[in-house]
Amino acid sequence: MSLRRKDLLGLEDLSRKEIDRILDTAERMRGIVDGPVKKLPALRGKAVVTLFFEPSTRTRNSFELAAKYLGADTVSVAAQASSVQKGETLLDTARNLEAMGIDAVVIRHSQSGAPHLLARALSASVINAGDGIHEHPTQALLDLFTIRRHKGRLEGLKVVIVGDIWHSRVARSNIFGLSKYGAEIWVTGPATLLPPEIEALGVRATDRLEEALEGADVVNVLRIQLERQAGGYFPSLREYSRFWGITREKLALCREDVLVLHPGPMNRGVEITSEVAESDRSVVLDQVRNGVAVRMAVLYLLLGGGIAVG
Repeated sequence: MSLRRKDLLGLEDLSRKEIDRILDTAERMRGIVDGPVKKLPALRGKAVVTLFFEPSTRTRNSFELAAKYLGADTVSVAAQASSVQKGETLLDTARNLEAMGIDAVVIRHSQSGAPHLLARALSASVINAGDGIHEHPTQALLDLFTIRRHKGRLEGLKVVIVGDIWHSRVARSNIFGLSKYGAEIWVTGPATLLPPEIEALGVRATDRLEEALEGADVVNVLRIQLERQAGGYFPSLREYSRFWGITREKLALCREDVLVLHPGPMNRGVEITSEVAESDRSVVLDQVRNGVAVRMAVLYLLLGGGIAVG
């Protein structure tokens, strides 16, 4: 079983059938993550490199654990400790790593399109772990997986994505994925953080949080990405928290069984209160656990795991 493609660069060009295959495989991988022995020799003899040019805790470590749980060997390369600091180009770095015999590169980069550049140049599989403000496909896949496990479906749900939509690769990948299932997708945040053409992607956009939250099944809360903002998008973090932070009172507008997601890291007291983050509506830690299973599924399907998982 495979995806019949070399790379995973985004969800925009994945079919619903391909996404279903990943999610179904992740369900079986979750059984391994939850089991007493987290080891499967499906990718024994394969080598996976994580090449990160931006900080990461969840994505990088879960990819490395996913590869190890499947029996692959892993190498972690941080940009600040690589020859990039000596002037080597991204492409030269990747080609040198491929010359060492690697089978896959998991890359995070601040420039949108960087994984696509590598995918065209390398024979090894390339997996996008976040490129600029473009896409973050495995985060969206684990979000979809988490929603499906808790709700039993993706079709017909009202999913609200709250916050810094303009700079969010997570929002874009979620929109591309959820739209293939006919979900009702709303995006909301300060008007300055809503891209002017966002509704062309088939979503409803509003700068009125209460309107978006009304009757929501899922609320996906985004981090304010100050590192990508030049300033001036809103008066202050205190003002943002007052009008856009997700609190217990604001969740009362949603359905009683609403799920609260957050890709992390959470800025508690800014985009989400600790009360909500620690509530029984929050599935944030379940997202993290599911991230390992989803990334196991992606590696397994791309690298042609020959051992059945069941």
